[in-house]
Amino acid sequence: MLSHHDFPQLLLITIAGLYAGTQNTLAGGGSFITFPTLLLAGLNPLSANITSAIALFPNQITSSLAGRRLAGGVGETSLGKLFGLSLAGGLVGALLLLNTPVTIFARLVPWLVLCATAIFTWGSFRKKPLHSVSSVPTTLLGLAQFLIGVYGGYFGGGIGFLMLATLTFAGQQVRMAIATKNVLAMAINTTAVGLFALSSQVDWLAALALSIGGIGGGFAGSWLVHRLPEKIMRGFVVLAGIALTVWLFLR
Repeated sequence: MLSHHDFPQLLLITIAGLYAGTQNTLAGGGSFITFPTLLLAGLNPLSANITSAIALFPNQITSSLAGRRLAGGVGETSLGKLFGLSLAGGLVGALLLLNTPVTIFARLVPWLVLCATAIFTWGSFRKKPLHSVSSVPTTLLGLAQFLIGVYGGYFGGGIGFLMLATLTFAGQQVRMAIATKNVLAMAINTTAVGLFALSSQVDWLAALALSIGGIGGGFAGSWLVHRLPEKIMRGFVVLAGIALTVWLFLR
């Protein structure tokens, strides 16, 4: 799908991508900005979700490669195994999304955004453990990662914080969990984006504008990471998520 967008719309989408790329580098949650922006640009909820996932994928690749040396597995569960489960989960979630009618997905979106906002809020402001706090059985960890992959392929909002919670609870140090989360998020979206690229729901013009902004946001985020308080960015995303949830329920 290649929709017509006037210059002000494309500029708005690019600016949203710039902010989202910056936000993802600093804290995560960029889809909370890109998804409503694409809705305002005239895309239906299904198209907005798919287009946003494709456009922000280059940013995820960069984050994954930047921290790949710190990433690792948990106990007997290797990084390769977690990576494979993420790929499989993302594929299942993407297939579910592509086979969900637009009308049904539109009804689900307010609840998905509400769930993602709650996850983001909890993940952003909960007390972070300094040391490993527990361990979980290999089977349970694998199942959790697969289900996170399914959710990520279907919608994706909040998967970073779900993975951080799971990995730190399983025993990873926070720094390692962040790097591992970035690698696994890329894996989830690799299969999903591969399928989405074949979908007629992709608005390629909007995706290009969003991707250009997102790439610029990645550089901006790298520059700001030591200069801007992270809580300010996270707080803005929480407020945006609440406002979006209310709007989606009322519209």
